Amino acid sequence: MSGRRLIYFDNAATTQKPRQVIEAVRRFYEEHNANVHRGLHTLSQEASELYEEAHEILAKFIGASGMEEVAFLAGTTDALNAVADGWACRNLGPDDRIVTTVLEHHSNMLPWRRAAQRTGAELVYVDVTEDGLLRWDQLENAINERTRLVAITGMSNVTGQIVDVAEVAKLAHEVDAVLVVDGAQAVPHMPVNVRQAGIDFLAFSGHKMLGPTWIGVLYGRRDLLERMAPPRVGGGMIRDVTLDEAEWADLPWRLEAGTPHIAGAAGFAEAAKYLMDLGMEAVREHEKRLTELALRLIEDSLPEEVEIYGPRDVEERGGIVTFNVRGLDPHMTASLLDAFGIAVRSGLHCAHPLHRRIGAAEGTVRASFYVYNTEEEVRTFVDALVEIAETAK
Repeated sequence: MSGRRLIYFDNAATTQKPRQVIEAVRRFYEEHNANVHRGLHTLSQEASELYEEAHEILAKFIGASGMEEVAFLAGTTDALNAVADGWACRNLGPDDRIVTTVLEHHSNMLPWRRAAQRTGAELVYVDVTEDGLLRWDQLENAINERTRLVAITGMSNVTGQIVDVAEVAKLAHEVDAVLVVDGAQAVPHMPVNVRQAGIDFLAFSGHKMLGPTWIGVLYGRRDLLERMAPPRVGGGMIRDVTLDEAEWADLPWRLEAGTPHIAGAAGFAEAAKYLMDLGMEAVREHEKRLTELALRLIEDSLPEEVEIYGPRDVEERGGIVTFNVRGLDPHMTASLLDAFGIAVRSGLHCAHPLHRRIGAAEGTVRASFYVYNTEEEVRTFVDALVEIAETAK
């Protein structure tokens, strides 16, 4: 990029793909291409087996009880909307409360706002500090006996703050509320076990964890999914249809109307296997090292020139370093970094309220790390920031 070796630090937006994932997608189209659950011929049977195995692999990846609890939808946004429309709008009323936070990505904010408008439920936002850290005292006070649903991120896509969802689950379950977790940033980067954490619904995307785009997982406890309205209706999700009634198929197929992204499922499963082979603990430790190095080098080299947002303790922070160079617009900073061959994200990161709250209404620059990034790349990135900061003086 720009005549230099690419350093890709935009992993919170999407990730690059291992050869195994690309090969899995290619192999499906070249060797097994057919529709699933539609025919008795050999190709259809092979495609169906591959597709069902992908559900089993993703269920194992997050510690679900079985593939019945894992539906493939278009991604995190699609999955969260499915819960809002299919569960919240069917189960909430004017006497109920939905609790979410200012920390959220719009995908875990707007669906609950719409659900509240449709049901008359009260929507409460838990605030963050000026540093962008979740106000636990407010969270504890907000979750009361009227609360039926708590929606929270596992990790902020802006500040990188890791939320202890197991503790949130305890608070929610004490009042018989359902916990919905936006796992788009957490699931690809650290071990997540839905049963151990007490998560009721979890949404995450394939493309943020080495897999293809336009496919993700909606996990739900089986009893909750059985009471949930299908997000879409049509072919492939029914057992029987008359002119007056319809009987839905078993889980998870009732949640997957139409022809699914079969090749995407093949690549998604391969990505999950790749990460399980690496070990999610190892993935987390690698990102902690890179994040700690980046924070230390920036604070040592540019203590006055660069403002960093989010927690300083890497135990509380994922592999994201969000910052601004004083005197420079965030988009200008990103463009200058691109000239060094370094890809980062700039803007409001689909979290406008959070940016206003932390005093960065014009946006921030975000460098986000993953398994293929190195300490050498981090050092090159900080050296480029030093040169850029000089231009802003």
